[in-house]
Amino acid sequence: MKKIEYSAKAKKDLKRYRHKAHDLEELFKLLQILAFGQNIPATYHPHFLHGEYEGCMECHIKSDFLLIWIDEDSSTIRVLRLGSHSELFKKY
Repeated sequence: MKKIEYSAKAKKDLKRYRHKAHDLEELFKLLQILAFGQNIPATYHPHFLHGEYEGCMECHIKSDFLLIWIDEDSSTIRVLRLGSHSELFKKY
């Protein structure tokens, strides 16, 4: 089983979503799938990202609740960000 680590930004994102229990329940189900090295169901629309998050993966926990992570090595999943499209991909 892989270890799940959270970036500082992901920890802040988790705090922001703490009142949305159903979204977090879905998130933790997905993290369990990742930790056990299983394939992510297509309903989550997993895909690689480009640009700022080149090499990272993204999936849709809900239509506008996203998870961005990277498989750092064979034993660690690093959660980078959680949030909506507008929160994660702002153009300044």
